[in-house]
Amino acid sequence: MAKEFICTKDYPVVSTRFGRLRGFVLDGTFTFHGVKYADAKRFHQPVDPEPWEGIKDALTYGMVCPMLTPEVPMGEIMVPHRYWAKDENCQYLNIWTQSISTSAKKPVMVWLHGGGFAMGSSIEQVAYEGGNMSKHGDVVVVSLNHRLNILGYLDLSPFGQAYANSGNAGNADLVAALKWIHENIENFGGDPENVTLFGQSGGGMKVWTLLQTPAAQGFFHKGIIQSGVLDGFGFDVKTDNDGTKIVKAMLEELNLKETDVAQLETIPYETLAKAYGKVALPLMKEGTYVGGNPMANDFYLGDPRDVGFCDHAKSIPLMIGTVFGEFAFGPGVADKDKLDRDTMVKIVSDKYGEGSDRLIQLFEEAYPDKNLTDLTALDSMFRLPTIDFVTKRSKHKESAIYSYNFCFDFPFEGGKPAWHCSEIPFVFRNTELVPICNKPGVSDALEESMFRAWISFAQSGDPNHKELPEWPACEPESEVVMIFDEVCKAKVNYDHDLIPLHKKLNPPFRFGEDVVIH
Repeated sequence: MAKEFICTKDYPVVSTRFGRLRGFVLDGTFTFHGVKYADAKRFHQPVDPEPWEGIKDALTYGMVCPMLTPEVPMGEIMVPHRYWAKDENCQYLNIWTQSISTSAKKPVMVWLHGGGFAMGSSIEQVAYEGGNMSKHGDVVVVSLNHRLNILGYLDLSPFGQAYANSGNAGNADLVAALKWIHENIENFGGDPENVTLFGQSGGGMKVWTLLQTPAAQGFFHKGIIQSGVLDGFGFDVKTDNDGTKIVKAMLEELNLKETDVAQLETIPYETLAKAYGKVALPLMKEGTYVGGNPMANDFYLGDPRDVGFCDHAKSIPLMIGTVFGEFAFGPGVADKDKLDRDTMVKIVSDKYGEGSDRLIQLFEEAYPDKNLTDLTALDSMFRLPTIDFVTKRSKHKESAIYSYNFCFDFPFEGGKPAWHCSEIPFVFRNTELVPICNKPGVSDALEESMFRAWISFAQSGDPNHKELPEWPACEPESEVVMIFDEVCKAKVNYDHDLIPLHKKLNPPFRFGEDVVIH
């Protein structure tokens, strides 16, 4: 049956601080695409967008940030993508809501996309669509683009006060978006005093870096970190490093002098990206700052696991979790349910070598319902630092933290353990858009359990609901983990012996010829 679509000359129109916007209505959901929340010159801090007269259309997704290397479609059956036009002028957001009444006061959920701090966009994944979440959760959903890579995270402060916070320009965009939401979302039916940030991978990293950002205080009230804690990727570079070496190397590569640094503001992005790509890796290997992540300073206070949680971070209720396989993108073990135990033990031992016997014992204690060969896909790269995050954050009683692990076995090639991004369609209630997620008699119930947990948390700061077992908050010595699977259950410290041993025995993950994560 066709859904009702409405878009007339003057409906739906919403007023903002900067002018009026026209969106559209589809099946009762008010939708606004490509809303400009800020403007910014390259390497400089964002400013308010220019106001306008009349009514501006919000019917087209805004530009997304350029990326250092061209995107290559791959793995689309597992994570369907969309590819979009790019421009540095990328400060746009999208809104889905069930009301445009200022009295509606619905919870607001702000999605921060993945891709680290270098790639991605608010519309990159098909599963990022916010219509189903808004409609079935009765919340206002917002997604947004911001500056990435060298545009958002390259420190030029040694070369002039004008660049004082260029190393955090991308996160400054995020703060500008949250400020816009705080000042305008009431007109879209949202409650500016009940805003939840949620994000996956790099989006999860953005959530916890914003926890440590004083300028964001008061603009959000809860946070959900999905596969967002990972050691490495530049966060472990000494904070007393700055952009001197990387910027000098870029200038030299571009045949420019230090006095010509302002020319970096106008050089074509492709030229700038090529120069950066040539000089960054050698410096990265030395442990020298090369940008690419938020930089600890007065704007961003640093990783809370290292410098401690600031008062603001202590006060924000959190959900945090990972998925079973994370980087298990490759093919799984074929026909794994038909293998005998000796064969399964050999497969595991071939990967992990000496110590496999103890690893197998711990795995079967933690996951008695899993196939033993799933151990070859198990993640500890995200899970171990997430345990550390939970342990340190749960010591602060100002607010609660809840932990989860997504462990669903997907109906692909005989059963594929959950991988990085695979929980997103369940969270957004968008499994209908991602064919691989669908498992008759199972996936609909799992989707509802997860979706309701995210919505309940956004409403009240507590993810518990009637279709889940009791899910207590974590304590310093008691990490209660909600296992999202065909049967959901809460378990305490269930993998705390398994994960450190797995991290020790697991071969390093290789992103490319020269980038290895241990």
